[in-house]
Amino acid sequence: MLIPAIALFACSALLGVYMLVRVFKGALPPWPAAILHGLFAATGLALLLYTAFLAGAPQPPAVMIAAALLVIAALGGFVLVSFHIRKQAPPRALAGVHALAAVAGFLSLAGSVFGVI
Repeated sequence: MLIPAIALFACSALLGVYMLVRVFKGALPPWPAAILHGLFAATGLALLLYTAFLAGAPQPPAVMIAAALLVIAALGGFVLVSFHIRKQAPPRALAGVHALAAVAGFLSLAGSVFGVI
């Protein structure tokens, strides 16, 4: 189930790059992009957490690190949504930290699954 999680995170990342560019230009991302980004990421995170902690087979440490980083990214995403709801452009630093945590988690997961790490 980790391959589908990686695919979902990749789709989420594409939308995330688009939204990050919008934030760095000082504009709010469109709601459809934010909703799809969140749905892809949340579904990927659910698959990852299930596989990492409930599926029974022990996972490599890199998968556990990826899960922790992506949970941190998700928490940052909730804070970013709160700015969106208030119709305020989020701080660039917060958007950047959210993106960095997500990318680090994605790379850790992909590296472990594909045998790079």
